[in-house]
Amino acid sequence: MKLSKKQRAELREKFGGRCAYCGCELPERWHADHFEPARRDLEVRQGADGVRRLTSVGTGRPESNVIENMMPACPPCNISKSSMPLEAWRRWIAGHVNSLNQYHPIYRLAKSYGLIVETAEPVVFYFDKASQAQRQA
Repeated sequence: MKLSKKQRAELREKFGGRCAYCGCELPERWHADHFEPARRDLEVRQGADGVRRLTSVGTGRPESNVIENMMPACPPCNISKSSMPLEAWRRWIAGHVNSLNQYHPIYRLAKSYGLIVETAEPVVFYFDKASQAQRQA
């Protein structure tokens, strides 16, 4: 979805210039993320160079391509979320602790020195916290 300059400025300020997910200050080059993914159909096509690639075909879900479905996001969050629905992404992030423990000895070493403290806390996004604070006000 192509946003106008005005829409982009309004979206940037939706959470006070912060990423809707991690809460960091948005960098100059931030992303407008589809909250509900606007997935496109993919098909394997062979390029002129003979290499087969996944190619996006179609326009996805038009109902998801509206300003109300957009969130301001820092590039790392938007790239990580990719086309995942929010709750799938939340589970994916939480699952990384197990992966770090299983496959990354430096992580385990840092944890043994007390540099990392794991919690069983759920993944709570910045917009979750902002919505809760707004309800309490």
